[in-house]
Amino acid sequence: MKKIAVVLAGCGFLDGAEIHESVCTLLALDRAGAKAQCFAPDIPQMHVVNHFNGQVAAGESRNVLAEAARIARGQIKALHEARARDFDAVIVPGGFGSAKNLCDFAVKGADCQVNPEVARFLREFHTAGKPVGLICISPALGAKLFGSEGVELTIGNDAGTAAALEKLGARHVECAVDGIHVDRVRRVVTTPAYMYHARIGEIAAGIEKLVGAVLEMA
Repeated sequence: MKKIAVVLAGCGFLDGAEIHESVCTLLALDRAGAKAQCFAPDIPQMHVVNHFNGQVAAGESRNVLAEAARIARGQIKALHEARARDFDAVIVPGGFGSAKNLCDFAVKGADCQVNPEVARFLREFHTAGKPVGLICISPALGAKLFGSEGVELTIGNDAGTAAALEKLGARHVECAVDGIHVDRVRRVVTTPAYMYHARIGEIAAGIEKLVGAVLEMA
């Protein structure tokens, strides 16, 4: 049974991990016979957003690990405990938390920095030649970490975001919502998911393909 690490960025698409994308990832892994282990950095969120009205909740603070535990039903570990040697691959669902908590791409674009523990963990997989799956806006992590190698990835067809990723050295490939792009040289698999205004069935189809490609490469 293949073991896959899933890195979550909190809980909720405006300030954490996208819940549909995260659950679809875990479901696809289970249906494929793989064993998933969730991780999240034990850090404060960039901010807290009220998901009913979309406004930042002034004065509130939440912890990324504690929030991500909601999606993982408590079966989650702090990212600093994680080592790539214990897994066959890693997948990072999207949501604004990926661009706010795992890195600061949402604020700084091409000038972003990746959280040190996130960078360490993903680079461990990359150095070992193990596949990395990135969903929705999470390819920003791949662009920052592997852009110097010309990594190929997709965030769908958003020109502004694609330009920022290419500024980091990545090569952007346009892709339909239910499609994937596989960079077999760099061993990175990406799918746009909710980078499009899409139905959950459409994003689930893309994530299932991504999970299949990651497992095939693992």
